[in-house]
Amino acid sequence: MQTVRQLLAQKKGGLITVGPDATVFQALQIMAEHDIGAVLVMDMGDVLGIFSERDYARRIVLQGRTSAGTKVRDIMTSKVVYVRPEQTVAECMALMTEKRFRHLPVLEEDKVLGLLSIGDLVRATIDEQQFVIEQLVNYIRA
Repeated sequence: MQTVRQLLAQKKGGLITVGPDATVFQALQIMAEHDIGAVLVMDMGDVLGIFSERDYARRIVLQGRTSAGTKVRDIMTSKVVYVRPEQTVAECMALMTEKRFRHLPVLEEDKVLGLLSIGDLVRATIDEQQFVIEQLVNYIRA
């Protein structure tokens, strides 16, 4: 089973973050530019929270706020669940399913190594299953 560290090593692109005083509109622009669904909210290397499309839908749209007039710090999810690089893809999938979120920061000794999405984990799972299938087919044919 692949570890988070191995998955991050294969992942393209760097970590995209915003500061807590960025407006929601600015954060959404960054997310659209990078085609991502969430960003970590950081200040001087510390993770303060995570801002996702779900936060936007539930705390801006449904509450009648404006994207340009609201700071990320006011609507971000501040209780951030994270994983360590030694954990497996399966453990991450189980955690995301149990807690019902789609983005998972990876921390090692309080340093952020990356951010995994449910899509990253699904792709890794499919790749691993495909490899096992190919190995079984080769074994049967041999």
